Amino acid sequence: MYAAMFCQLGPSGWWPAKTPFAVALGAILTQNTAWTNVEKALALLEEATDLVPDRIAALSLPYLEACIRPAGFFRQKSRKILAFLELLRQYGGMGHGRDDMAMTCFSAVKTEDMRRILLAVSGVGPETADCILLYALNRPSFVVDAYTRRICARHGLVAETVSYEELREFFMDALEPNVPIYNEYHALIVRIGKDFCRKTKPRCGSCPLASFLDYAPE
Repeated sequence: MYAAMFCQLGPSGWWPAKTPFAVALGAILTQNTAWTNVEKALALLEEATDLVPDRIAALSLPYLEACIRPAGFFRQKSRKILAFLELLRQYGGMGHGRDDMAMTCFSAVKTEDMRRILLAVSGVGPETADCILLYALNRPSFVVDAYTRRICARHGLVAETVSYEELREFFMDALEPNVPIYNEYHALIVRIGKDFCRKTKPRCGSCPLASFLDYAPE
């Protein structure tokens, strides 16, 4: 299935951000919104702070909320960003004066420990934590989402009611812990979900995974 998607769609080039810290911010901001809105929020935040953690932390709450307003849920997301910045502070990721050094403070933390630490941050759920692990920290932690569940369920690989953790383990049990493959696989799934395996009116006939499907969803 991976080969079929990759051969037809080509490489995805994810994650679209300049630094690991920007990836982490994007993972928080993209909750319940489109990436185009996240880009607007990140651009405003970069204009105000150069995306330097210390400068973001120094913003007044109203100004921070104004910067990330395009991403929606700006009050909740501002609190999530501040909670993540507090985690950086605890691990020595603040005070560098540059955003490309911030995430190096986690380099000595084992992956599973890092996942537990991220999940303990207010507002960081499993999908956000795995995005940060995979795309910002280059750790082999497979990311699943609603697209993954829909595609796998329609192909009879899992039940529609499968939990996040069960679906994540489904992939991690089948695949070697390979960061580039995890990265590209998730990106391809998102592209399939958006352009072919839609919730309604799916384009099964032209889908790269058509040969793996025994029926066309209504």
